[in-house]
Amino acid sequence: MVLMERKKRIRYNLSFLLLVILLLVLFFLNLVSGSVQMRPEEIINALVGRTGDGAVILWEIRIPRILAAFFLGGALSVSGFLLQTFFANPIAGPFVLGISSGAKLVVALVMILLLSRGISMNSLSMVLAAFVGSMICTGFVLMISGKVRNMSVLVICGVMIGYICSAITDFAVTFADDSNIVNLHNWSLGSFSGTTWDNVKVIVLIVIPALFFVVGMTKQINAYQMGATYAQSLGVNIRLFRTVLILLSSILSACVTAFAGPVSFVGVAVPHLMKSLFGTARPILMIPACFLGGAAFCLACDLIARTFFSPTELSISSVTAVLGAPIVIYVMLRQHRKEWDG
Repeated sequence: MVLMERKKRIRYNLSFLLLVILLLVLFFLNLVSGSVQMRPEEIINALVGRTGDGAVILWEIRIPRILAAFFLGGALSVSGFLLQTFFANPIAGPFVLGISSGAKLVVALVMILLLSRGISMNSLSMVLAAFVGSMICTGFVLMISGKVRNMSVLVICGVMIGYICSAITDFAVTFADDSNIVNLHNWSLGSFSGTTWDNVKVIVLIVIPALFFVVGMTKQINAYQMGATYAQSLGVNIRLFRTVLILLSSILSACVTAFAGPVSFVGVAVPHLMKSLFGTARPILMIPACFLGGAAFCLACDLIARTFFSPTELSISSVTAVLGAPIVIYVMLRQHRKEWDG
């Protein structure tokens, strides 16, 4: 028993070490890669002295973008983990359940409305609009989940909600002014480009407190994973717990949609990758693991999006879909096999 616990501890430590090393490597690669090639000494001088054209490129373009990918990727992965816990569904996630599409719809409508009046959206208004959209779609998903027990039906309904929101968004864009369409189109593709330090400050002010709340709920989440009845027997207020869980998940996914647009499959794929890497679903380990894993996943995808067809840049959702969708398909097939065997 002691030997088994020691092996588990070693696996957890090595897994976290691997994630940290991967993040450092990806941070460096994102720092040096781009349309403008910089020598190592130029990068060091720019980082230390903050002088010259290289300093402007690093400090005003690349570093804010790296930080956005880090925090938003981690937030999206944790949001997916919370939704999977809430629905006890292995492929629940902001994108799969249509929650990200709902956030995109409301942000698009508000953006068109304000831009038509010559008013630009600030960071706070985008987050609030995305949060409202997330909560509306979450409400629909909750209504459906209360009426159906089949995982496949819930997922299909979530996908349909996403299609409906996307269709309404496209309809609104059709009748928007040309200038509005350009701004909305660039945002709706999904990208970490154009991130400013002001955006990074708002992202940090939203994501970090939300993560502290999530970490503070690890005992309740652990009990809830054993079943609602078991959690209630331990004194967990199930109604309050579920409300807070949905609110935190919506805040995290809304923040991502507001600043990076819709980013697909990260919230589903990364939690499963982390569970496979660590060999456990314990929240005390999975919450930081999902955050670090989501950050690494999005940094890798952003690096591919920027450099694969340089100077043309791909949308971040295109890359995350190519890498994340096969994982979702595998999870669905494995779940179906378990249900069939059962």
